[in-house]
Parts: sequence; structure tokens; C-alpha cells
Amino acid sequence: MAARVSTPPSPVSESSTEGSPFRFGLVLFALVWSSVLLFAGGFTTSIGAGMAFLDWPLSNGSLNPAGWMQDQDQLAEHSHRLAGMKMGFLALVIAGVFAWREKRRSVRLLAYALLVVVVVQGLLGGLRVLLDQLNTGADSNAVALNFAIAHAIGAQVVVLLLATLCVLCARGWWRGREQAGRPTFLSTGGVAFLLLSVAILVGAMTRHYGAGLAIPTFPAAEANGSWIPDGGGFAVWVHFTHRTLGILGGVLVLVYALQTLATPVAAPRVRAFAWTAVALVVLQVWLGILILQTFRNPHVATLHMLNGAALLACLWTSLCWRYREWPAAVAASSPSPQLSQQEQHAS
Repeated sequence: MAARVSTPPSPVSESSTEGSPFRFGLVLFALVWSSVLLFAGGFTTSIGAGMAFLDWPLSNGSLNPAGWMQDQDQLAEHSHRLAGMKMGFLALVIAGVFAWREKRRSVRLLAYALLVVVVVQGLLGGLRVLLDQLNTGADSNAVALNFAIAHAIGAQVVVLLLATLCVLCARGWWRGREQAGRPTFLSTGGVAFLLLSVAILVGAMTRHYGAGLAIPTFPAAEANGSWIPDGGGFAVWVHFTHRTLGILGGVLVLVYALQTLATPVAAPRVRAFAWTAVALVVLQVWLGILILQTFRNPHVATLHMLNGAALLACLWTSLCWRYREWPAAVAASSPSPQLSQQEQHAS
């Protein structure tokens, strides 16, 4: 009589929490909506309409100010405020749904963190308006500008939190959880992520300090062909730092994507997101050049900002899947002694 083959226990004790289509769909919808919010906010900054209304949280004392759709500045700013209100509602729904249905404590905490960041985002945007109205002194304007930059960075944090929640709610995330041998985040892709994060931070400074055209040539920084500015003030060096960090990060993204091809155990999702990030790097460079050629067209500048957020989120998603799927892929590429014994018994 053939020996009985015992079924090994599932390596994932929390499989019941895996693959919730509703939570995944909810977070994915919020992620898509965040791109609408980012575009609205970026376009408002690009045309200098952040102070179209001098009050907050209302706009000219109303939720529906008269004539706001006929004025471009008011249309941009009020649309941004309305999109932010909807983002706040989505964050509140996500926090409630995850508190009710999500069994993983760490994932619930991320959902709560999302709500906190979105609320802080609204406060930063409002304080930027209110501080600007205190007085017209240089110190007050500088503080208001710093709030605006922090508001821009917070938007990137919201996107990354939503991308992380999407990954954590995707099917298959907890498979291979108990296996060892995961790679570290401090790899080529991880360094690329850090460089691009700083590049986006400096990019926010570039936008809000009006330094987008401080260096009008590319790739050289000077008309004489020099890649390093011969001089210039703060705006020139902010622009140069943003450009340099972006190029270095983009090169490392390409190296990381090539590494996923050279690594037999790299999962398909890791490669797919890595090479999508490469495509977004190419698009980002082209949009940056187009900003110079169009003398900072507001639509092009806004798309450059939005594409940078998509690039960062895509690279982060690839790193998340690389961290999670590497052990399972290693195990799949190696012969299993237990499986060999079972095959011998079965034969």
C-alpha cells in the first residue's frame, strides 16, 4: 500500500486576511483620486493661484463662492480644495473599513496614519493661506512658503501610503512570509528611492521658489557647456541639486531594473514595476526638458510633478514586492528535499 503523504501546514497563518477585493479596490480608487488631487494642487502652484482666496477653510466665505468657475485662479484653487475634501472623506472611510475588517494590526496602523497625514495636509494648506495674511513681512512670507513646501511633500507621503496599502491588500502578499533570506532595502533600488525622494523634496523647493528656469540649458548647466554652474544664487543651486539628484536616481533605477533581469529569482511583479519605473524616468527627463523649452508651461510643469510621484510610488511598489517575494522565489528555484521524498513514496 502506498505511503500516505501528509499535507504540510500552510506557511501563512493569516491567510484569511489575504486578498480582500473590496479593501484593495477602495485603496486603489483613493490612489487614483490622489493623482487628481496632485494635479489640481500642482497646477494651482504652477499658475501661482495658491492665494486666489484669502480665507480658509471657506472660499470667500462660502463652500460655493460666486463666479469661481469663471476665474482661472479661483477655479484652480477651489477645485484643489474640493478634491482635498474628497480625499479626506476617502481617508476617513479607509480608516473605518480597516478598523472594522482588517485583522493585521500593522496594516490598520498604516490606514490610521493615512488619515492623520491627510488631515495634516489640509491644515498645512490652510495655514499657508492664513499665515500669508498675517502681514507682508519677509519672515511671514518665508514661513508661509515653508508651509507650502511641507504641503507638497505631504502629498507625496499620501501617495506612498496608499501605494503601500494597495500592496498589502493585494492577493499573495503574505505567501512565503516565514521564509528567511530576504534582501535588504539598502540595495541599488533602495538607494535610487532615497535619491529620488530627496530630488522630489528639492523639486518642491524649486517650484515654490520659482527656480524652474534658473538653469535654462540641458544637460549642460552653462551656455559654454559646463555641467556645473559657474556661479549664481540660491535658485540656481536648488535647480542644479534637483536636476543632479534626479539624474543619479534615474540611472540607479535603470541599474536596478537590469538587476531584476539578471536575477533568476526576481518575481514578475518586481520586474514589471521596475521597468515601469524606467519608462517613467525617461518620461520625467523629457518633461523636464520640455519645461525649459516651453518656458515653464504650467501644464507641463504639473505633469512633471505628477510623473515624479508616480515614479516614486512605482519604484517603492517594486521594492515592496522584491522584499516579500524573494524568499518564495528562492525556494521555488531550489529542489525541495521534502518533495523529493514524497515523490519517491508515491512511486
